[in-house]
Amino acid sequence: MNRIEKLFTDRKENILSIYFTAGHPTLDSTTTIIEILANEGVDMVEIGIPFSDPVADGPAIQHSSHQALVNGMNLRLLFNQLRDIRKRISIPLLLMGYLNPVLQYGMDNFVKDCSRIGIDGTILPDLPLEIFLDEYKTVYNRYGLYNVFLATPQTSDSRYRLLDQESSGFLYMVSASATTGAKKGFEDYQQKYFERIRDLNLKLPRLIGFGISSNKTFVHACKYANGTIIGSAFVKLLEEEGEMRTNIRQFIRSIRGN
Repeated sequence: MNRIEKLFTDRKENILSIYFTAGHPTLDSTTTIIEILANEGVDMVEIGIPFSDPVADGPAIQHSSHQALVNGMNLRLLFNQLRDIRKRISIPLLLMGYLNPVLQYGMDNFVKDCSRIGIDGTILPDLPLEIFLDEYKTVYNRYGLYNVFLATPQTSDSRYRLLDQESSGFLYMVSASATTGAKKGFEDYQQKYFERIRDLNLKLPRLIGFGISSNKTFVHACKYANGTIIGSAFVKLLEEEGEMRTNIRQFIRSIRGN
């Protein structure tokens, strides 16, 4: 069983997934961050593939992507860094990034290497569902890799149902039609969006991302989905002064309300 599927089989609520950019804040910090997050009880980790033109991301993640590239991170190096990660980590791991670096690497090679090192899924926001189904689903299935799709408040009910039917793992509910970034709370239209999708009674689990940065937003989002994804707030944390392990521990506990 894919680790993503097992996670959602074992747990139905309050799931916490954390995103950060590989190679940020330092080139060799990627595996250390994953290990700290796993030890602090995070349920799943999304490892960002840095890209030179991250148009859907807000300032924090754009900066982290730029810094990672300056540090020398690339997809081949990332796979090399993660080659032994499954000797120490059992939680689900996903790679998230834009399609361009993946196509430059070669989709078949990318999927094969993900499987080889124990990556459970990918999130490629600019890969349309139809192209995935026509060109890449076969190789994903061959290697047991899941591909997760994003949907926004503007995504229609019929499109949501199609994504629910054709996706695997979970659906990534983008909370707002904007770039990534931490927010203090949710607006009325977001609340109505959460309620609308909840009432569709979809078969796949759902995680809400974009704008989750506190226990308040975490708890609120978890009322309408199986859990949340935190990116920008965590990426900012990685640049704060102090000992990284302590900073991460305090951050995760603050989100959980411990």
